[in-house]
Order: sequence, then structure tokens, then C-alpha cells
Amino acid sequence: MKIGGQAPGRLLLRIAAGFAVGLGLWVSLSPVYEKALAAGSEAVLRTFERPPVTRLSARGGEILVDRSDFPPAAPRPGLPAADLHFNMVILVSLIAAFSPIRPGRAALACLALFAVHVLALCCQVESLYATRLGPWSEANYGPFERNFWATAFHAYQIAGRFAAPFAIWWPLAGSEAMARTVEAKRKGRSRRKAKS
Repeated sequence: MKIGGQAPGRLLLRIAAGFAVGLGLWVSLSPVYEKALAAGSEAVLRTFERPPVTRLSARGGEILVDRSDFPPAAPRPGLPAADLHFNMVILVSLIAAFSPIRPGRAALACLALFAVHVLALCCQVESLYATRLGPWSEANYGPFERNFWATAFHAYQIAGRFAAPFAIWWPLAGSEAMARTVEAKRKGRSRRKAKS
């Protein structure tokens, strides 16, 4: 029996190799990636803030949130960065297991996932502002906004971070994998007909 046009043993080997490569890249490139993620998210947040006061920086596996209107002595919240972007390993595993190596498509998939990470971090920062800063949150965010940002971030945390790699991979590479599977089945039927 073949899965996606591949023998199960070969498919498992490709998944394992993709996971190992993805994990290695994720571990080694996380500090650089987190800096880019902080910069991208800060740019988006500041675009929509009036006045633009948010500053994000990456340090030690955290995204540190600062605002120019925070009191100088107040602690700066830190958000765990790995929770946002560990799903890059899943995307790399999918690409390695089911897709021919096409650097352009792989780069496009990674860029799309980066955009998802930027939006997820923006939602997390807004959720922090809306729900975790006590009286300041209540004074600056209404009930609808508090619920909206908390729900947006939790939706990513609960389902979005697992669904995003599959949703990105399928249109870019999954359709090719499906086409190969259909072609393999068609060839298999043709061979069986020829033998009978």
C-alpha cells in the first residue's frame, strides 16, 4: 500500500528527516527569527496606534513588550516566543515528506507562516494590553475589545498554531502531492488492466 504515492517506510523516513531538519533550523535560527518577528509585529502595531508607543524586542526566548507611556519603574511584560513559532517545524516536516524540494515554494510557505506569526504576536500584545494591565486595560479597552483580543489570541493558541502549517502547505504543496497520488493510482489501474 502506498500513501501519497510513497511506500509507508519511505514516507516515515521523509517525515522524520523533515522533522529533524525543521527542528535543527528552528533551534538554531530562533534568536534571529524572534528579532525579525518582534520588528515586524512592532511595525504593524505602531501603524494602527495613535500615538505609536509600542516597542517590542526579543531576548532569551521572550518578546519583551514596552510602551513609551509605561511608568519607568514598571516591569516590562515578556511573552514566550517559542509558543508562537514552533509550528515552523511542522511546516518543514510537511514540505519534506509530501513535496518535491522546490526552494521557491518552501520559501513562500515560510514567508506565509511568518505573516501568521506576526499577526499572532500582534493579537497577543493587544490581548495583554486589553486584559492584563488592570485598571489601565479597563480604561483603554471596552468589553468588546477585551473579548475580541483575548479570543483572537486564544484561537491561535488553541487551534491556529497547529492548523496554520497545514493551511499554508496544502495550497502550495498539497495539491501537488494529491496530483501525484492520483497519477500513481491511475498508473496502477492501467498496469492492472494491461495484465488482465
